Amino acid sequence: MSAPAPSRISVLAFGAFGVGTSGYIVAGLLPALTGELHVSATAAAQLVTAFAIAYAVGSPLFAAATGTWERRTLLVAALAVTGAGNLFAALAPGYGSLLVARVVTAVGAAVFTPAASAVAAELTAPERRGRAVALVFGGLTVALIFGVPLGSLISQHLGYRTAFALVAAFSLVSALAVRLALPTVAAPPRVGLAERFAAGRDPRVLVMLATTVLACLAAFMVYTFVSPLLAATANVHGTTVTVLLFCYGVGGAIGNFAGGRATDRWGSRRPLLVVTVAITAVMALLPLTTVTPVAAGISLFVWGLATWSFNPPVQHRLIELSPGHAGLVLSLNASAIYLGVGLSGVVGGAVLASGGPLLLPEVAAALTLVALLLVGAAWGRVREPREQVAVG
Repeated sequence: MSAPAPSRISVLAFGAFGVGTSGYIVAGLLPALTGELHVSATAAAQLVTAFAIAYAVGSPLFAAATGTWERRTLLVAALAVTGAGNLFAALAPGYGSLLVARVVTAVGAAVFTPAASAVAAELTAPERRGRAVALVFGGLTVALIFGVPLGSLISQHLGYRTAFALVAAFSLVSALAVRLALPTVAAPPRVGLAERFAAGRDPRVLVMLATTVLACLAAFMVYTFVSPLLAATANVHGTTVTVLLFCYGVGGAIGNFAGGRATDRWGSRRPLLVVTVAITAVMALLPLTTVTPVAAGISLFVWGLATWSFNPPVQHRLIELSPGHAGLVLSLNASAIYLGVGLSGVVGGAVLASGGPLLLPEVAAALTLVALLLVGAAWGRVREPREQVAVG
């Protein structure tokens, strides 16, 4: 017997926690990775890039390839692949094989996240859809609250391999939980790859996807290198950085749910504009507001609050624009998220090498300002929904 509807969404959030920790954990492991693998911080950050680019490319491809799978089976398989990738990372003998392991992990994550978001939207009444999607993505923010800081702490004492092994175990437990709690969910009509990308031909959809890329690039080029940034501004290291990452994650969790509620109340436009302004301001001020551990904790909390309020109105807007193909546009948005994350390792590494860690938040603020201008200039009239949401 399947669980009640709220519990079903919670189980999807539980899986998202494992997927989110898999994706974000490298930021917390960066000092351990550089020390144990004897590589630079920029090289270690390419583990983020490998995961993210594989996710961005794989999300629409694997969504098309698995389009006729029953949704519960698909979600369980995706979490199993995520677990296997993390186990491979724990056992990888060197940097090259660890890169391959990150790609395997990304394949599972690329399938799970958009499918879970679409299933959550399908199982929820339209007036509560923003909160339902926010709850699934709440699993990602909880990964920032507990997964990344805990991984950082574990890596300091037991090495990065133990951290990856624990994420693998959690992913497999999540797969079992989804199998037991979620009902069977029929696959939608088969959608080919060409039609999947056709859903993104609407210029308004393209604007939202471009905004997502810019916002995620900005956020993660700073987050990935937050350890050297905090060392430069507040002269903190080790466990103190772990505590500060926890502050960011708490802010992110609150911001995610606040963004969902604000979207349900005011629609997507107003919250998205307000949040993007807030992110730009917070980023620009980070070098000035993180000069002591206490100030850094407050700043990272506000930064997480603003950053993670961004996704619920974006996803809500995409569903408004293409109500009959919600799963398709959410899959494209997932690709946009991880394209931004993937570019963050490259762009952030280049900025770090050329201008140092204090330049990172300033470049990030410039990117979010461009995103703000895009949203403000290109917001069009929302088409009235004519179709029910399809889980694709």
